[in-house]
Amino acid sequence: MFHRRLILIAAAAAMVAGCATRSVPAPVADTIAATPSLSTLNSLIVKAGLTSTLNGTGPFTVFAPTNDAFKAVPAKTMDALAKDPAMLKDVLTYHVLAGKVMSGDVKNGSVKTVNGASVALAKAGEFVTVEESMVQTANIVASNGVIHTVDRVMIPPVKK
Repeated sequence: MFHRRLILIAAAAAMVAGCATRSVPAPVADTIAATPSLSTLNSLIVKAGLTSTLNGTGPFTVFAPTNDAFKAVPAKTMDALAKDPAMLKDVLTYHVLAGKVMSGDVKNGSVKTVNGASVALAKAGEFVTVEESMVQTANIVASNGVIHTVDRVMIPPVKK
């Protein structure tokens, strides 16, 4: 009898442990931070003070430039962003939409970004673009939105 109880207790403990290890999506900023190909973006989000915002209520859609996308940005532009926190924040929020837009829900047209400027979204079959950027990995689900990696860093139009 004692041996049978130990087996039942062990089985119950294994079930509880299995439930505890199921992954629950993290918020947008934490998901970006945990993605190695987005480490440059993550460091810039931290520098711009946007971590708590992107971990907030949301929902958000982030078109996240990969490390390779940032490598293609001229050094002069990256230096300017490093020296100007307001410009950095403008560039980063130009990659964010208020609301959760899965790739299957993309409609061709213009949408407003958190930055206040609009971007052109387009979909052809399974391919999605935002401005001149191609979505490389779509639908990375976060608890407060979705992330789509893109192959280019978008620079917003100059505000008047």
